[in-house]
Amino acid sequence: MRRREPLKANAELNLVNIIDVIFAILVVFMITAPLTTQGVKVELPRAQAGSLSEKKALEITITRQREILIDNNASTLQDFERDFHAAFSGDPETAILINSDRTVPYGIVMEVVAAVNRQGGKKLGFLTDPQSAQAPQAAGGL
Repeated sequence: MRRREPLKANAELNLVNIIDVIFAILVVFMITAPLTTQGVKVELPRAQAGSLSEKKALEITITRQREILIDNNASTLQDFERDFHAAFSGDPETAILINSDRTVPYGIVMEVVAAVNRQGGKKLGFLTDPQSAQAPQAAGGL
């Protein structure tokens, strides 16, 4: 009869199972990470963009004193929607360019955008100053 040798302990790790688990966790993080992004602080007036080459455009300007101009015709925030309706042709291809001073509160700009949207304006653009986008940011910024 043959003697049986005692079993030896296998000191090797099976890395295949560990790698499978790590890849599964990585996939979960890759899918959920973009969904958890909240918001980013930005300074909107600083932007560099190509110019619009639109045939038909209607320019809305909001000055530092919160005066609203529709193609250089004065309006107030209360009368803006009525005045915009009179100036807007109703053509969805007409570009509406919003030019606002950087000190104007965001809420006022959004009220103007909402009024434009209610009147059928679909092609909105915001005018920016390309020179200010190239200015260096102060130390301790965002």
